[in-house]
Amino acid sequence: MAKLQALTDSFVNLDESGTLEMLKSHLAKGDNPQDLFAALSEGMNVVGEKYGSREYFLAELVMAAEIFKEGMEMLQPAMLKAGGGEAKVVGRMVIGTVQGDLHDIGKNIFVALARNAGFCVNDLGVDVPPAKLIEAVKADNATILGLSGIMTMSMQPMAESVKLLKEAGLRGKVKVILGGLPVDERWRELAGADAATDDAYKGLRIIQSWAEGK
Repeated sequence: MAKLQALTDSFVNLDESGTLEMLKSHLAKGDNPQDLFAALSEGMNVVGEKYGSREYFLAELVMAAEIFKEGMEMLQPAMLKAGGGEAKVVGRMVIGTVQGDLHDIGKNIFVALARNAGFCVNDLGVDVPPAKLIEAVKADNATILGLSGIMTMSMQPMAESVKLLKEAGLRGKVKVILGGLPVDERWRELAGADAATDDAYKGLRIIQSWAEGK
């Protein structure tokens, strides 16, 4: 994959236009989209390492997540056409910023990390009503529900979502993770969720452990 090192480096350097132009060029040449995906994934991993070592901070993570999202929008059609769009899926997840909350920076970072790790993630966006979240869980046959929010009022729709999940008879099949700056163990208990974190990378490790049956 040496010829794609420039693509990985461009991603790690957070060169949005350069990365997307390279992707476009490689796709036009007929290069394997799965290899291009691997190059982007490697870049995301390096960004994660830099974040862990405090070389990169939240602003860099936000930028990396956006570039990864745009890159995947370009790659997905080619991957599907090549028959590689259904590469190993380690888990299916529905996520959204709950009703009444429009914040999505942390969610977007988490979604990028989860997709990079092999999760099929249906991101419903922001201000998502509890009923819509549960409908998506049913439709996708998801086993993980992610509820994001950073406002104190977000607790109520989080708890309501878990309640509807129970009423639908799905609580025993679906793990629930809460994400956002104010969430803690108290929030988790009040909402009836399985886990809560204010760190996207910790959240990724949690859902990975669930996917592995731990």
